Parts: sequence; structure tokens; C-alpha cells
Amino acid sequence: MEEAKHKIVIVQTALLLLLVLNGYAQNLPPAKYDGFLYEHRLIDPDSILIEAFFDPVCPDSRDSWPPLKQALAYYGPHVSLAVHLLPLPYHDNAFVASRAIQIVNKLKPSATFAVLEWFFKNQERYYNAQTRNISRASIVDDLVKQLTAVLGNSYHSSLESGFNDRKTDLTTRVSFKYSTSRGVYGTPTFYVNGFVLPDSGNALDFNGWKKVIDPLVTAPKKQENLHFFL
Repeated sequence: MEEAKHKIVIVQTALLLLLVLNGYAQNLPPAKYDGFLYEHRLIDPDSILIEAFFDPVCPDSRDSWPPLKQALAYYGPHVSLAVHLLPLPYHDNAFVASRAIQIVNKLKPSATFAVLEWFFKNQERYYNAQTRNISRASIVDDLVKQLTAVLGNSYHSSLESGFNDRKTDLTTRVSFKYSTSRGVYGTPTFYVNGFVLPDSGNALDFNGWKKVIDPLVTAPKKQENLHFFL
């Protein structure tokens, strides 16, 4: 009896240690900073950094992208953009869509934003109601087919294997955890030079972006211009 109890204690201790180590491993910082840099622009210390948190199947994320893209073209090198993916749990296909973008970014980084825009254009295809009776495997098969048409036939097998690669699953989870670690719980959410913009979850039009960015562009670089956020 004592020997049996001793074995149970050993097993329980081993399981507890495994859980602790697994939790510790999941909380380790990732090897690479999360996010996709728009047009692969290096972040200039003197430029204004916008961080956008998007869900690929969120209508508000979709609606916020054109005016943000317009602002990026308008301000040019004065503004840099990093996009982070936050797959919202109440959008059934948000995680698999975010994973698809991570896979594309790994296979062909130059196509990352083209695929994000593809999701925005075709997101209704992956809404909850439209996919209620479709299995996850069928949705993945459809994504592989659709994204092969975007990237080219030579990427078909790589896209398929990407969805079976544990690393792409973990990378997508890291993006989710990073977003929540920044206090982001809805999309779209925007940070400008580290400060969150008000009214997160709502699209911002071009004039709204001008009101945010114009004072920062014209302000002396050594001056702390935080009036918008205070």
C-alpha cells in the first residue's frame, strides 16, 4: 500500500513539473517581435509608429484598412505601420484565417498584405453563419485552394503543409497573446507611438488619421506632443 502511494506521489509530482515547465515555455518571449511591417519599411526612430490590431474576418477591421492605407501613402516615410493579428474568439474562423496569413508570411513575405486584403475582400465567405455546417478541415482545404490562386500553383503543397506545421499554430497563438498582453480585446485597435487611440473597435477615416498624425509630424522631435492622448 505504501509503495503504491509513493508511486502516485511521484506521478503527481512529475505531472505538476510538466505543467509548470510547459507554462513557463509558453510564456517565454518569442524569438522574433510580433507583427508585420507594411511594405517592409524599417522602423525609423524619427518616424511615427502606428500599430494596428486586426482580425482578418472582422468587418470593422476591414473598413478601417482603406483609410489607414491612404494615410500611409499620404505621409510616406514619416509613418511606419506594424500589423498584429488578434483572432477574436467569437469569430469562428478568425484563428484559421490568422494562421493562413502567418503561413503566407513565412512562405512569401511580399504577399502578406495582399492576403490580408484578400481576407478583407472575401471575409463574408468565412463568417459564422456561412460556415456553420462546414467542418474545420473543409475550411482549411478551401483556404488552401483560394490562397493558391492568390500566390500561384507552386505554393499549393507548401500551403497545405503549413496548416500541419505546429510552428504556424504557435506563431498564431503568440500573436494572440501579444495582443492581449497589450490590453487589446477588440478590433480594430490602434496604438500611435505606444499610446492607444480612443474608440478602439471602430474604424477611423482618413480625416481622423490626419487629426492624429498632423500635429505629430509638425511638432519638434524633441518636444513631447501628447495633447491628443491626454
